[in-house]
Amino acid sequence: MTKPLQKTAVVIVAAGRGTRAGPGAPKQWRQLAGKRVIDWTVTAFETHPEIDEIILVLHPDDMHLGNGLPGKHVSGGTTRDSSVKNGLEALANSDTTHVLIHDVARAGIDALTISNVVSALANGAKGAAPALPVTDALWQGEDGAVTGTRSREKLFRAQTPQGFDFKAILAAHRAHSGGAADDVEVARAAGLDVTITEGSESNLKITTAEDFARLETHLRGTMDVRLGNGFDVHAFENGDHVVLCGVRIPHDKALKGHSDADVGMHAVTDAIYGALAQGDIGRHFPPSEMAWKDADSAIFLEHAVKLADKMGFKISNIDCTLICEQPKIGPHAPAMMARMGEIMGLEENRVSIKATTSEKLGFTGREEGIAAIATATLVSK
Repeated sequence: MTKPLQKTAVVIVAAGRGTRAGPGAPKQWRQLAGKRVIDWTVTAFETHPEIDEIILVLHPDDMHLGNGLPGKHVSGGTTRDSSVKNGLEALANSDTTHVLIHDVARAGIDALTISNVVSALANGAKGAAPALPVTDALWQGEDGAVTGTRSREKLFRAQTPQGFDFKAILAAHRAHSGGAADDVEVARAAGLDVTITEGSESNLKITTAEDFARLETHLRGTMDVRLGNGFDVHAFENGDHVVLCGVRIPHDKALKGHSDADVGMHAVTDAIYGALAQGDIGRHFPPSEMAWKDADSAIFLEHAVKLADKMGFKISNIDCTLICEQPKIGPHAPAMMARMGEIMGLEENRVSIKATTSEKLGFTGREEGIAAIATATLVSK
C-alpha cells in the first residue's frame, strides 16, 4: 500500500510586541548579526527541503514590514493562540497534512531540529516538539528567599517548532477556549499525544535584551581574524618636505616615488591587502599607469578599506613603525594617527604610529631614505 504523501507547512508566529526585550521596535524587526530577527527565522524554514509552505502571521500594523518575505502573510490576533489559529485557518482549504508552529523569536533554529520534528510526524506521531532536559537544580522561592526545592527528573525545557497532524491541531485550536502556554498544551487538551524530539541550545527564544547578544554570538559563528603585514621603502631626493601617514612634514629632502611616496601609508595599505590575501598596492594601482603619478596615497588606503568592507571584514587596529634618522616623528605622531584614523574610520586608539632609528646602520642609518613596517588586524563583521 502506497504511503500517503506528506505535505508540511510552517506557521511562523510574528505578531507579538515583545515588550520584555526593552525599548525599540518589536524584537522580530530588530537587527541581529547583520539581518533582522525575522529574516533569520524565515530563511531557516524557506531553505529546508521538507517544508512545502510558509504562513507568516504578522501584527496588523506590521504587514508592510513583511514585504519581500516569502509565503502567505496573515494578520495576527490579540493573543498568541489566536494568532496561531489565524495561521492554521489560512491552510484550512489546502492539502497540507502536517504543520509546524514556530515562534519567530527563536531565530537560531537549525535544520536538524526541524528535521527531527518532521521525521517524528512522518513516523506516525500526531504531535512532536523539541525540548531539552532540565539540568539545573530547581528551587521554589518567595520574597527573595528559597522556600523549597523541586525534582528536575522528567522535566524539559520546551522549544518550537511544535509539529502536528494538521487536521487534528486545527480542530484542537478551534475547540480551545484560549490562554494556552503553547500549542502542545492545546494539543494535549484535545487528547493528542506529543512526542519529545531533541532540541538545541542554540534554539533559544529572544525574550530580554541580553538574549540578542547571546544569539548573535551563535549566529555569527567563529570569528574570522586576519593579520597582514606590509613593508615599504622610499629613497630621498631633493625637496623641502616629506608626506608620512598623510601628514606633510617640512624636511630638507623629499621621498622619491611614483605617487606622493607616503611610505607609512603604503605599508599600512599593503598590510590590509595582505590580511585579505589581495596582493599589494602595485596589483591594484600599477606604477606603470600615469593616472597614479603624484597621487595622494589616501586613494590607495581608502580602496583597501572599502575592499575589506566588501569582503565582510572590518579593521580592528593597525600598527605602523617608521624607520628613519630624520625627520623626527614624535611631534607629528598624533596628527598622523588622527589622519589615518579618519581615512580608515577608526578611533585614534586603534591606530598606532611610532618610529625608531636603525642606530646609524644601513641605508636608513645613512639617511638615504625611510622604511616602514605595518601590521593590520581584520575581523569578520
